[in-house]
Amino acid sequence: MNTEQKIKSIRELKNLTQEYMAEQLGITQAAYSKIETGQTKLTSNKISDIAEIFDMDASDLMAYDMQKYFNSFNNVKRSNNGSTITQDETIKNLYDEVVALYKDKITLLEKLLNSTEKDLIKYRKKYGEL
Repeated sequence: MNTEQKIKSIRELKNLTQEYMAEQLGITQAAYSKIETGQTKLTSNKISDIAEIFDMDASDLMAYDMQKYFNSFNNVKRSNNGSTITQDETIKNLYDEVVALYKDKITLLEKLLNSTEKDLIKYRKKYGEL
């Protein structure tokens, strides 16, 4: 895969338009299109500018391998206890952790609300209704 194809692939993966890229680079969409089609010779400065828009290093852009990127989604990972888990299981585990954190947050907010209500009752008894 040549540099121009890598740039196009990364742009599409990041869901960026040619218009957006052109605007960020200060060029027209047509001029940017010529970069992706190889009609414009890329300088190292232009590659660095494009990499910056992608929020990555120029060396990472140059080393980008789409096949490795997609293969990483199919990798089997190991959990903390040593058992193997798939990417889908990893996502489900993360989802479960986020749900548990939100439940904890709700519990804490309910405790805070109850405490505030008790304080309000105490102040009303002491000072009356305002």
